[in-house]
Amino acid sequence: MRSTPFIPIAVFILTLALLGWGYFRSRKFGKLGLLSWLQFVALMSPWLVYFGLFVCGVFMNFTALLFLLISSTIAYVAIGNQLRKVAESERLASEQELKQDINPNNLPSNESNSTSNKLSVNAPTGLAMSPGKAQPKIFQALPAEDMKLIQGIFGIETYYVTETIPYQEGAIFKGNLRGEPDVAHARLSQTLRDRLADKYNLFLVEGQDRKPVVIVMPSKIYAFDDNTIPQKVLIAILIFANGYTALSLGGLVAGIPVIQTPQEYLVGLPFALGLGVILAIREIAMRLTASNYKVKMSLPFLLPSSQLGSFGAFSRMLSPLPNRAALFDIAIAPALASGLLSLMLLLIGLRLSAIGMGSIDIPSQIFQASVLAGTLAKLFLGDALQVSFISIHPLVILGWLGSVITALNLMPAGQLDGGRIVQAIYGRRTASSTTILTLIFLVIATVINPLALYWGGLILILLRDLERPMLNELSEVDGDREALGVVALFWMLIALLPLTSGVAERLGIGSGGGLLP
Repeated sequence: MRSTPFIPIAVFILTLALLGWGYFRSRKFGKLGLLSWLQFVALMSPWLVYFGLFVCGVFMNFTALLFLLISSTIAYVAIGNQLRKVAESERLASEQELKQDINPNNLPSNESNSTSNKLSVNAPTGLAMSPGKAQPKIFQALPAEDMKLIQGIFGIETYYVTETIPYQEGAIFKGNLRGEPDVAHARLSQTLRDRLADKYNLFLVEGQDRKPVVIVMPSKIYAFDDNTIPQKVLIAILIFANGYTALSLGGLVAGIPVIQTPQEYLVGLPFALGLGVILAIREIAMRLTASNYKVKMSLPFLLPSSQLGSFGAFSRMLSPLPNRAALFDIAIAPALASGLLSLMLLLIGLRLSAIGMGSIDIPSQIFQASVLAGTLAKLFLGDALQVSFISIHPLVILGWLGSVITALNLMPAGQLDGGRIVQAIYGRRTASSTTILTLIFLVIATVINPLALYWGGLILILLRDLERPMLNELSEVDGDREALGVVALFWMLIALLPLTSGVAERLGIGSGGGLLP
């Protein structure tokens, strides 16, 4: 009996809905909005074509799929470059208008700068006067001396302040950004450090009205403590539980359904060690990248799983991120490390299986559970997949599980690797939307695989929040990072989505009868 391609149909319909919603929403933003929508179309077109054909029972081969992905990435980057040019031209026009507004008498730029600084610095002790405002604002938590020094860092060349608002133990400065965000943030931060050392952090973020906003807060507020003793105890318990599930799965792979003696644990040890290497590579790659940006990470919280041996681990960031590029690099590093290692193990295992070195008999239908694994298995094993059972090498299972672990962590939600990647490339608002959509998708997928419910609950309880504001959230990542992020999200899809029975029959995978539970 052929199964209904429920997930591909849902993804196809959701993609069309997103494209239509995006078009109507972008029209009110003019040329910038339409270019952003076209960029979104370029990003989504591979999924639209792929799943549209998938629903019709047509399976694209890897050559066509890679060509489609590369073409989409080139178009995405090209539109992005044009979008930046248009945004830059509009910004320059806005700056020119601002110059005319703040220099009505054609005063020299340096004189205007001096005047604006005097409005801030010469405010009475304990009060902060916003330029152009008649009423002073009281700052109870921020020392008056510090406030004077902070206000003095702004100017017409970097950030022209129009309003100052008390916020917790710091202040929010609304105004107009002058120049590129990364250059302005670097100058403001350096001036602040010169005046007040490391006492305060300066954040350049997007306000509710989507205009640049500067927030200055004491450094102590945006620094988490190290793991507490209860957390360390929990981490130790999770490590023990993760070792147990990995050993149990290793015993199952070796032909021992239920381990009952200590000697039987040794049988599953090689497989558990291989899984441990994949997890260790993920952590090492992430922490080395974080160290390069001087970002402190918490100890890892492992996620044991009886189905996969482990779901991976998650770690909190204990210090502010410098910018979106740093967030992207920290998120993509573990995905690249474990993804490439797992793919290599999978390919080696399939090759060894093809030359008769397989030692584990599994139903061939199991390769219908993943587009990636099924396609690669077809390339290496060919017509051997048409029989009911096939002998494979243990490296096939290890590489496949590593690919699934990598893909699960690449889902675009919250503080997962994928959520961090989306936040780094597309910003906080888009990342919030993809988190909600991922949770909805997981609820739908629960009908087919109960494992989706576990992941939905995990994200909802522990990882649904986005990363805290970065010191500079306005500077976008470059085109190379955007392209790499798109490839990572595509990897996630083809590793997790199953083949339908119709496509599997076309490829000659299994003897029919649907997927195994």
